[in-house]
Amino acid sequence: MFTAMNAPTEVGGLQILWFLLIAVLWIGFFFLEGFDFGVGMLYQILSRKQPEERRVMVNSIGPMWDANQVWLLTAGGATFAAFPGWYASLFSGLYLPLFLVLVGLIIRGISFEYRALNPGTRWKNAFDWCNSIGSLIVVLVFGVGFANFVRGINVTAVQNAVAGKTPGLTWTTPTLLQSNFDGRFWGLFMPFCIVGGLMLIAMCLAHGAQFLTLKTSGTVLKKAEAFAPKISWIAAVLVAIFVIWGTASYATNNPYTGTIGVVLRWIIGIISIVLMVGAGVFVSKKRFGLSFICTGLSIATLFISIFVAIFGTLGFVADAASNSALHNAASTTFTGAAVDGYSIALNMTTTSSSHLTLVLMSVFAILVVPVILYTIWAYSHFTKRLSVENLPAEESEPAAAATV
Repeated sequence: MFTAMNAPTEVGGLQILWFLLIAVLWIGFFFLEGFDFGVGMLYQILSRKQPEERRVMVNSIGPMWDANQVWLLTAGGATFAAFPGWYASLFSGLYLPLFLVLVGLIIRGISFEYRALNPGTRWKNAFDWCNSIGSLIVVLVFGVGFANFVRGINVTAVQNAVAGKTPGLTWTTPTLLQSNFDGRFWGLFMPFCIVGGLMLIAMCLAHGAQFLTLKTSGTVLKKAEAFAPKISWIAAVLVAIFVIWGTASYATNNPYTGTIGVVLRWIIGIISIVLMVGAGVFVSKKRFGLSFICTGLSIATLFISIFVAIFGTLGFVADAASNSALHNAASTTFTGAAVDGYSIALNMTTTSSSHLTLVLMSVFAILVVPVILYTIWAYSHFTKRLSVENLPAEESEPAAAATV
């Protein structure tokens, strides 16, 4: 349970800590899973008619894609535990977009697990398309979603009668504006948010292409090397549009960060643009390691700027009329607890768990964080390049198996 407070302007240390940890988890997810999504989408761009090349691309990300996806699950779990009000509001008000993310992740996971169960070309093509479509859906929805956070998601208040309590007593809760999301799903796709979706698609494609230049050889390497500079330049342009548009238009509505937040967003956003430009330059000079690092850091810095934008507010904008009415409301008794006039604004204070819960979570996190070192060790064992020439022969089903 979390307690509503009067227009909170101060955030506790543990709330800041867990906001930062959740930000790190999201950044780690997009850095690592970003090239997985990119490679999945590149199946149909680089090697749509070459199944052997697609097999090389599948094998390049096969050992680690599910481990990379754990970062997303951990980020969701941490949000649920540390900021249950944030988690609940997102899953109730943005149910359909999050359902689409789930569908994309499911069909993408199925593609990895089922692709090799039948040697037929049509079978493999179908599951390769599942991977490409699933990756595209997830990246597009996340790009549009985070752009909406930067823009600000409206919240309002609804009055709900409390059954079994004192007659006439009401309890006011913050909810997402239903007219904007449940009734008008396409309202999420405002021009700025569409740019955010296209930007993240381009960044993941660039990151995936850079990864293939590191992990493959032969024909796949040649195609990835030719495609990487082009998509890196496109991504750089989209990042520039997103950063300039977002910071110029939506940087003054956060009371928690003020002018410092605006300055940080400009600085970090420009760094993200420069890094993506650097990726295009380095891959053109065959400096594949540096180009991959640049695309990864460009994604990381972009999401750092996004989390700076939503610090404190969590990306929500309170409805002015409802917020004013609640803020001026008289003290009301609810199940024996006095609730003085409070703000409906969803923020890091009103949506967080109790202090004791955050303390226990922090202790647990200290014990578990070293497990991340396993990821470094695992990647160190999958460094060899792959090519069509060194693929093992496909295994066909034994003849005896067909008669059983």
